[in-house]
Amino acid sequence: MPDIRPTAGSGALVLNATYEPLCVVSVRRAAILVLSAKAVCVADGEGILHSARNALPVPSVVRLTRYVRVPYRTHVGLSRRAIFARDGWRCAYCRGPAETIDHVFPRSRGGRHAWENVVAACARCNHTKGDKTPAELGWRLHHLPAAPKGNAWRVLGHRAPDPRWADWLDLREPEVEAA
Repeated sequence: MPDIRPTAGSGALVLNATYEPLCVVSVRRAAILVLSAKAVCVADGEGILHSARNALPVPSVVRLTRYVRVPYRTHVGLSRRAIFARDGWRCAYCRGPAETIDHVFPRSRGGRHAWENVVAACARCNHTKGDKTPAELGWRLHHLPAAPKGNAWRVLGHRAPDPRWADWLDLREPEVEAA
């Protein structure tokens, strides 16, 4: 068994046999897929994994040797961390550092807990806004909140992408660059 210690970018992108991104796994799991001939290494990471008899470059991107049919989720799960990543860790009202999340149309007035109604906010703006709408205070949002789209969000979620994955993930979308 190779000696696999976690590294700074200790994740590997897994591609289907058709080079379609599927998920991100640990370097250990990626190495096991390569050693068991279930995947081939497409891009190497930093370092070498050593065992008693073998040396294997740390895999950064692996491609499965057989096609796997996977039903995709059509939406990205709503979480606090994903909201911060979508908004670039900036307040939607003043563009300062975000610390909390805020419902644009307050829940106390029937607002939903959905991508289109939740933004990242600093504590000061969130406290000042209270249960009012931005229009009532004369505020405006710098960007209208929306659900993130694209392969990168479906595969990565709120995780920051490794730059070596750029060829396989469409990272030109603004939601991912803000992460």
